[in-house]
Amino acid sequence: MRVAMFGYQTWGHRTLEALLSGGHEVVLVVTHPKSEHAYEKIWSDSVADLAEANGIPTMLRNRPDDEVVRRLTEAAPDLIVANNWRTWLPPEIYDLPRHGTLNVHDSLLPAYAGFSPLIWALINGEPEVGVTAHMMDADLDAGEIVLQRAIPVGPKDTTTDLFHRTVDLIGPIVTDALELIASGTVEPVKQDRSKASFFHKRSIEDSRIDWTWPAADIERLIRAQSDPYPNAFTYHRGSRLRIVKASVSAGRYGGTPGRIFIPEGDGVVIVAGADARTGRNHGLLIERVRTEDDRELAAMDYFRTMGGYLTGTP
Repeated sequence: MRVAMFGYQTWGHRTLEALLSGGHEVVLVVTHPKSEHAYEKIWSDSVADLAEANGIPTMLRNRPDDEVVRRLTEAAPDLIVANNWRTWLPPEIYDLPRHGTLNVHDSLLPAYAGFSPLIWALINGEPEVGVTAHMMDADLDAGEIVLQRAIPVGPKDTTTDLFHRTVDLIGPIVTDALELIASGTVEPVKQDRSKASFFHKRSIEDSRIDWTWPAADIERLIRAQSDPYPNAFTYHRGSRLRIVKASVSAGRYGGTPGRIFIPEGDGVVIVAGADARTGRNHGLLIERVRTEDDRELAAMDYFRTMGGYLTGTP
């Protein structure tokens, strides 16, 4: 098929690779300019470089404009494929090809539409994550599903682990979805909107630890903010302290959330949970930290004495 593509970062790069390896005629690529946003510098394989290396006409845009519509109309694609395009596409674009527009999203829609779905899903303790190929319509990530693939989330998985496993699903799902569309055998399934959820783009603020959360929730936040993502952080004695590795304590501890309490095993227990005063909660066992000057230390080497608090502000 003649295919145009909208995409960005490694997700878009893998999509373009699949289109090229599948023998499709890629007639136009539209991608975003490089960004300094903390989350957009990660997994930043260049769609533009891959397109240009293969002689594909390429446009850099933050949002589609009249020139994009004109170029698409001239290119006359049978299908548009989008993956990690960061802004809304209007109907004069997604309805332009005879087969419409296929969007590839890294969640199991209808849940976790929007931004950073792997991070949000891990924070929320979802048992599985995945990739969905769906037809684009007027509502973001809400169109009929063509294909969906899932992977389980393990008890120690980080977002980095989940990224590598889900990004490997992109090539096969793009290949299989386009085969269904081209052959006319596709049977799209409407999304159950009663199960839909939509998440905003993450920022550094979203990595701030709230010690009133249960320890298990904070531990998942720390795994969700694994390197190379901006780490979950707190403040100690006025300085930002990033938490690199942690687990849920074996013992139950009572007191005030954020209290630097007691050594346990190879770490230091921080009291956690809004009802920590009851003494029924497990704490967060911090094992490794990273200081503002980027030194990584074992928690036992950083917390030389017990007492004091970790806080949400300096």
